[in-house]
Amino acid sequence: MIKITRNQYEFALARVEELLPMVDDNTPANDKNAVELSVMSDIVIEYEKEYYPIQKPAISELIELYLQEKGITQKQLAIEIGVSPSRINDYISGRSEPSLKKASLLCRILDIPPSVMLGI
Repeated sequence: MIKITRNQYEFALARVEELLPMVDDNTPANDKNAVELSVMSDIVIEYEKEYYPIQKPAISELIELYLQEKGITQKQLAIEIGVSPSRINDYISGRSEPSLKKASLLCRILDIPPSVMLGI
């Protein structure tokens, strides 16, 4: 595997921006701009995988995010899953994690995909 430098990454990123308006779904795959866009995109992706990896969210972050999305309070969630509001606060602060049974209820109530909760 070839090591991509920051300069190469920045060049590829700028070139992707230039090429995007020239390529659309109707552009043939063997078009020179489409081929170059593919190569430049691969360079950007490889560099970002190495230097800007996306971390899987912690359970605490998931619960907090989905609570906000659903507009549910910690107190309402606590009632729904049968724990105290302070226990929900413990989950959100990362002081404790829910049991498998409570995690299952959190997934169902907050519509969190179980694979996301498990970090898969």
